Amino acid sequence: MKIVLDIPDSKATFMLELLRSLSFVKTKPLPVGISDEKALFIAEFSQAVDELNDVLSGKAQAANAYDLLDAL
Repeated sequence: MKIVLDIPDSKATFMLELLRSLSFVKTKPLPVGISDEKALFIAEFSQAVDELNDVLSGKAQAANAYDLLDAL
C-alpha cells in the first residue's frame, strides 16, 4: 500500500526519521514544489505500475476486461 502524507516542512525531518526507523516502511520524498494533485497522481500511477508488473511477472492475476465492463 502506498500513502501520500501532507506534512508541514517544520515536521518533515522528524517524520522521515520516524518512518525510516521502521524496517517495513520504504520512504521516498517527492520533489519540492509539486502540487497535491500531482503528488497524488504520482503515487497512484506508481501503484498502478507496480500492480501491472505483478501481473506480468505472474505474482497477481489480472481481471477480465469483460467483467470490468459488465460492472459498469
